[in-house]
Amino acid sequence: MNLESNHPAQRASFQSIKMVSENNKEGWLALFADDAVVQDPVGKSPLDPSGEGHKGKAAISAFWDMIIAGGEFKYRIDQSFPCADECANVWVGINQRPDGSVFEVPMVTIYKVNAEGKLVSLRAFWDTTELVKAFGG
Repeated sequence: MNLESNHPAQRASFQSIKMVSENNKEGWLALFADDAVVQDPVGKSPLDPSGEGHKGKAAISAFWDMIIAGGEFKYRIDQSFPCADECANVWVGINQRPDGSVFEVPMVTIYKVNAEGKLVSLRAFWDTTELVKAFGG
């Protein structure tokens, strides 16, 4: 899939995934508005016990440190649907952790941008069952 786009939300979605795969925390955080919310996954989970998401750049930075940092992340985008100020991607994230464990997670992620093209919302829909099994939850 071509990862170039003139659509602001689609461009931000592609950049988000690219920054994660390059382990570029600062580049990833720069994509977000100061008051952005990350729900990855949406709802209550071991990664977000409140189910309210990670709100603001400090919380989003902490989310990176808890989930993304230290792993090797690859991806495959199967479909991408830009519409208005949002974009929905159907994709698979593949995360290899430092301990050698690999999580392959099919998901749908919806990205929303503001008028400046900054992400105000990232909402990922995926099943945490395998994650919980792996960590004994």
